[in-house]
Amino acid sequence: MGILVEPMTVSDLADVLDDHARFWGERDMRFLHLTALVQEFGETCLTARRSVGQIDGYLIGFTTPRGVGYIHAAAVRDTARLGGVAGTLYRAFARAAAAQGATTAKAITSVANSGSVGFHRRLGFDAERAEDYDGRGKPMMVMTRPLPWN
Repeated sequence: MGILVEPMTVSDLADVLDDHARFWGERDMRFLHLTALVQEFGETCLTARRSVGQIDGYLIGFTTPRGVGYIHAAAVRDTARLGGVAGTLYRAFARAAAAQGATTAKAITSVANSGSVGFHRRLGFDAERAEDYDGRGKPMMVMTRPLPWN
């Protein structure tokens, strides 16, 4: 069976938060998981499953008025990593964002998160360090790539 990507529901979000450690390990990233984002941007908040029931990965994103498909949070379950789930989610998001008029995809991560930067670069994103991005003295890595994505 392939990877099935569907719009995320509020119930899916609750399931992800119940299994938070399976997606994020020791990092507490629950603050990123806003129900309002799922409610308001359902077409660009996505889940991925390789079998019925269990969520193997998810992406919470939205399209901005400036035509940016912003990836707010994305994660893959520990037992599903390296199985193509993340790339499948990103491509599905890119199609959905482009359908809403986005011309660029964008994601942000900490400067220390070399795994995320490497993943995005493998998907064709440019990555640049932006000083003070998250406030004074708080640089972030800003990753962008043009849409549509073939």
